[in-house]
Amino acid sequence: MSILPSHLKYTETHEWVYIDEEGSAIVGITDFAQESLGELMSVTFPELGGYAQAGDDVMSLESVKSASDIFSPISGEIIAFNEALEDEPELINDEPYDGGWLFKIEPHDLTELDELLSDSDYQALIDG
Repeated sequence: MSILPSHLKYTETHEWVYIDEEGSAIVGITDFAQESLGELMSVTFPELGGYAQAGDDVMSLESVKSASDIFSPISGEIIAFNEALEDEPELINDEPYDGGWLFKIEPHDLTELDELLSDSDYQALIDG
């Protein structure tokens, strides 16, 4: 069973998001997703300053098993990405909810968070 922090909102495509103290949306992938992908080898980052609609694929992760697109859980401008992942993509495997975050968005519409899954709803999804 994956660990699911309750303060996060989740997508059906296995991303998580929360709003930090500055009002930015921090995005990553779930523990379930990183386990499914296996050992991560490289990260293709999103374009800084680019605008993402909720559901857009904005970056990709490559593992020993496969490559996987990462989708934006909410709409907004991409304002940062986790540069530490350039040299250490395995941070996503080791710390999917902390040091392995992927990118930050300046949210366009915070009500989009209401459409995402709670921790219990996401757990039900992955339990199938």
